[in-house]
Amino acid sequence: MGEVELGLIGWIVLGGLAGWVASMFVGTNHRQRIVGNIVSGIIGGVLGGWIFSFFGGAGVTGFNIWSFVVALVGAIIVLMIWKAISSKRQS
Repeated sequence: MGEVELGLIGWIVLGGLAGWVASMFVGTNHRQRIVGNIVSGIIGGVLGGWIFSFFGGAGVTGFNIWSFVVALVGAIIVLMIWKAISSKRQS
């Protein structure tokens, strides 16, 4: 009922928002630009969808709040891993 499917633009918008919020949460916003936010959000959406589905929940189901939460959780995980890897390289 009123569900909007995600096309390419939807993934970019949802990924950008999720990546941006995740980068503020993880503390990487100052290093990322809009492309970094979009990429981390899209990868986070895929990862979050897989994790949620693995545990019996719904993954990214369309352009809605639930999908944003799934993408946000995934993007936070992606950015935490990226931050750990990049900090080891700089040491």
